[in-house]
Amino acid sequence: MSRPVSAARPLLLGAGILLVAFNMRPALTTVGPLIETIQAATGLGTRGAALLNTLPVLCIGLACVLGPLVIRRLGADRGVLLAVAIVTLGSGLRGFGGLGPLFAGACLAALGIGLSGVLLPGLVKREFPTQVGRVTGLYTMVLCLGAAAGAGFSVPLTQAAGNWSTALGLWSVPALVATLAWLPFARAPDPAERAVRRRPLWRDRLAWQVTGFMGLQSSLAYIMFGWLPVVLHDRGLSAMEAGYVASLMSIGQAPFALVVPSLAARAKDQRLFAMVLLGLAVVTILGLVFGPLGLALPFGMLLGGALGGLFGLGLTLIVLRARDTAGAADLAAMSQSVGYTLASLGPLGFGLAHDLTGGWGASVTLFCLIAGGALICSFWAGQNRTVGVPDPRGA
Repeated sequence: MSRPVSAARPLLLGAGILLVAFNMRPALTTVGPLIETIQAATGLGTRGAALLNTLPVLCIGLACVLGPLVIRRLGADRGVLLAVAIVTLGSGLRGFGGLGPLFAGACLAALGIGLSGVLLPGLVKREFPTQVGRVTGLYTMVLCLGAAAGAGFSVPLTQAAGNWSTALGLWSVPALVATLAWLPFARAPDPAERAVRRRPLWRDRLAWQVTGFMGLQSSLAYIMFGWLPVVLHDRGLSAMEAGYVASLMSIGQAPFALVVPSLAARAKDQRLFAMVLLGLAVVTILGLVFGPLGLALPFGMLLGGALGGLFGLGLTLIVLRARDTAGAADLAAMSQSVGYTLASLGPLGFGLAHDLTGGWGASVTLFCLIAGGALICSFWAGQNRTVGVPDPRGA
């Protein structure tokens, strides 16, 4: 009887990972399409909206610091259960209405998102060591579909529910489903996993290069999650149309997020992937902000493809640059704690640049500069090396 259970476990575990991954973005992408509705109902200003887009990303970075501690105390499996349960609570809190529950719920959900983001790469390396690229691509694709669902259904749910807070609170339902589905996998940690101690990566150059790439490419995505609907609405699209383009942007992430990790994991060098995807991101944001509105949909989907591919590439680099499962968890913790803290400045800067200049030119310039920084980091992060091993060239 134990053999069928053992044979089925990878499939069931994979399904559980995908359910968790689906809930790692709606708490972030559901606010952007509703930001003007929230502002009208609560009096939230432009700087407050920038803060609402920034604080959750900052909380993701802070939560990533806890990853290694959670692994030692609870184990990765129970840690994922804790993470998705926190997402459920944070998403539900937003349904109470008002700015207090909105900000508190957004930050709480982001803490769960950050924690799960640290734990999942190590689980993939441990459970699927020969299929790292494929499984990373699958859960990144589902994560992007969750982002698309959040962006696309926010306005219709608000119209159906009659208010924005109920619509946001409803996103606790899929998170609760993922929490219940993960319960069978929340086993106690292996004693060896609990006791392991490793040398910190803070002095490892390669770890910092991966961290820089992860943070800067994430900043591009969070800028678009929070501000693309506002940009398009400002250019003349309705709130529904702007949310639809944002949803298609997230849908466009899915195929790239699936394919890029699989291809990158097979390649000896990932620098070309980064260069092509970052170039595509810059071209498409320029098209969305300054090009004809009739091309907003294809530009939006291509931008989503670039962002999805970059995120999948970032996660793949974490796994490829680590020597083992524990190293992947440590590198994920560092790259995402520092990286997402850095990424949180992107949405804030994008909004403040618009607030100070009254237009989107300065904001787009900032976007392009961030993309340039990510390209520089990818030159080293994309090379075939592993953290903890000195580079003979001294790079």
